[in-house]
Amino acid sequence: MSLNRSEKQASVEEISALAAKAQSLVLAEYRGIAVEQMTKLRKQARENGVHLQVFKNTLAKRAVSGTSCEVIAGEMAGPLIYGFSEDAVAAARVINDFAKTNDKLVIRSGVVNGKALDAAGVKTLASIPSREVLLARLLGVMQAPVSGFAVALGQLAKKRETEAA
Repeated sequence: MSLNRSEKQASVEEISALAAKAQSLVLAEYRGIAVEQMTKLRKQARENGVHLQVFKNTLAKRAVSGTSCEVIAGEMAGPLIYGFSEDAVAAARVINDFAKTNDKLVIRSGVVNGKALDAAGVKTLASIPSREVLLARLLGVMQAPVSGFAVALGQLAKKRETEAA
């Protein structure tokens, strides 16, 4: 189905708005994926704050010019699904996790904060733990000296009690 000029302009504006506020964009080829599987992928994407959509590549190229996503405009060819995310890791994680269970989804490339990534780079980005996990690890590291000190004081107090008795 062909789009008229106003529909094309609206599509370009939508893509531009997504690209402007996104920290990351992942491109994946979706040829041969069943509708049920694509629906499952879109549901996972929505749950993780990822905007997943299929666009006409010529319109997408036009829309990303002047944004941080422009560095991968040359990769926009073929049947692609675009994953925009305000979280730098979310789009890569959602698409990579789905690609592990469905070999028909092929990660092509991505961009994070204006830096282009190849398929291996996107997979590496997807392996970074979530923000919550990283904060929990940081908190554990920060609490370790304090809790160790408290345990040592407790043992010292017990030792003095047994010596005094």
